[in-house]
Amino acid sequence: MATNTKFAVLGGTGLIGSQVVKKLNAAGHRAAPHSMSTGVDVITGRGLAEAVDGADVVVNLTNSPTFDDASPEFFRTSMDNILAAGHEGGVGHMVILSIVGADQVPDLDYYRAKVLQEDILKAGPIPYSIVRATQFMEFMDAVLSWTTEGDIVRLPTTPLQLIAAQDVSDTVAEVAAGAPLNGTLDVAGPDVLPLDDLGRITLDAHPDGRTVVTDDTAGMFAAVPGDALVAKGDARIAPTHYSDWLS
Repeated sequence: MATNTKFAVLGGTGLIGSQVVKKLNAAGHRAAPHSMSTGVDVITGRGLAEAVDGADVVVNLTNSPTFDDASPEFFRTSMDNILAAGHEGGVGHMVILSIVGADQVPDLDYYRAKVLQEDILKAGPIPYSIVRATQFMEFMDAVLSWTTEGDIVRLPTTPLQLIAAQDVSDTVAEVAAGAPLNGTLDVAGPDVLPLDDLGRITLDAHPDGRTVVTDDTAGMFAAVPGDALVAKGDARIAPTHYSDWLS
């Protein structure tokens, strides 16, 4: 894509969005971040038409504030609003970030909600690209905190393929600057490890007195069947190893 393309990055002040904006602008494009803090609300629609008007590409990185059964309604409402505003504003390419294997985990509300978001985009009027990423390295501390009791962390053996947010941002920016895929690109980290081992590796690198105990009933990831969240087929493999990221 030629430089000086205009991008509207919704959720553009967050972990991934802020990096995507930076990368696109460094490549000679015009990328503007939009979020609640800049006056854009994808649920009420406030500021949305102005944000996407005249944009060649919309990158939607907004996220549900909860992971529970309220998340499908967030994605339904936000996608309907964003697609309507984008269509009205002449947007030629819409990009979203989803989760590798989301469609393989029907027991989790949030993963079902992300599949709903994908389906709404696919059925919409705008050429699209979906980037599906594996779990972020940046979220491991939160994952440990969910199942911590005292100085014990209970974690299942669910295989994960952690990816650095930087590598996700690189892929989203590259896809956004290209022609619409009208399909999905999976991107994953280079290593597949059980979650309980990842917990031990994390606490070995940054000891805080907690110990990991393997418990295949513990936490959200206990609902994941087999290796559903591991990339398959022709997924792009990102370069950053978790051990290097931790250090």
